[in-house]
Amino acid sequence: MVTSTYHVKGMTCGHCVSAVSSELSALPGVSDVQVELASGQVSVTSADALDPAAVRAAVDEAGYELVDA
Repeated sequence: MVTSTYHVKGMTCGHCVSAVSSELSALPGVSDVQVELASGQVSVTSADALDPAAVRAAVDEAGYELVDA
């Protein structure tokens, strides 16, 4: 299992958390998504390392912005 942490910009409420969690959970191999709303940190646990482009696309689809580290 691999856990990766990302910073997502624009989340302000529970709906935001739900939208981002739902999109990221749909990625192949993802088993867990934890969102810290106050900091914008999102931890994703998956079977293998995720494709950064797929993560960015999922966050974009949810309507938010993935901030580059």
